[in-house]
Amino acid sequence: MKQAHTIEEVKALKESTRPVVFLWSAAWCPDCVYLVPFLDRIEADNPEFDFYKLDRDELLDEAIDQDILGIPSFTVYKAGNELGRFVSKLRKTPQEIQGFLNSVKEA
Repeated sequence: MKQAHTIEEVKALKESTRPVVFLWSAAWCPDCVYLVPFLDRIEADNPEFDFYKLDRDELLDEAIDQDILGIPSFTVYKAGNELGRFVSKLRKTPQEIQGFLNSVKEA
């Protein structure tokens, strides 16, 4: 999974003509680490999306602007529009993440 490190990168990615999935996480977050073993499979199973990991602490101002209060969380943008979000402080399963991505595909 690629990573964006600046607010400028995030803003440019949000304008992409392809849907971009942002995974908001942090190195200290155990529920974020829990995702690591299955993220590659989710990314491979959803080639219509571009995936980017964002460090919530590194991009705190952007996280606040997007109301990302709990991590891990997912947001999806395309052409400057938010297509969906899966935001909570709870651990996420592969099935829940795939269900979220499916709902965004259908929107």
